[in-house]
Amino acid sequence: MSDEKPTIPYWHLWADADGISHQTRCALTEFEKKSMSPPAPPQWQGQKTHDGATVFVTVQPVGWTGDWHPNPKPQWIIPLSGRWFVESMDGTRVEMGPGEISFGEDQNVREVDGKTGHRSGTVGDEPAVLMIVQYDKPPTTGSACRFR
Repeated sequence: MSDEKPTIPYWHLWADADGISHQTRCALTEFEKKSMSPPAPPQWQGQKTHDGATVFVTVQPVGWTGDWHPNPKPQWIIPLSGRWFVESMDGTRVEMGPGEISFGEDQNVREVDGKTGHRSGTVGDEPAVLMIVQYDKPPTTGSACRFR
């Protein structure tokens, strides 16, 4: 096993102090090599929160596009199959597929020119299957890349 700590990229959808959503490319870098359950050999682990969480899977049909809205709670979104996009209020549009990760934390936005939070939808000719890990803890405001 390599002794080099992994770097896992993710997109962070966040709201600035003026209530405008943005997307920033971040990286998970804080990992510790340890066993999940001895005697299993050590692996790189990076626990990102101790907060309560709800996990579910959602399927966006082909051609689905949501209206402008903030994420209901801070949440990790992990595509399992298909492709989807997220467009933030600043005009940034990011398309993601399996293995790409997004953290949605745009709850503290305000409406600007008919836009609030973000919009998202499927890309291509297959449904987007997404795993969501939603946290109970309130969002942060004004900064990107809160998870390292």
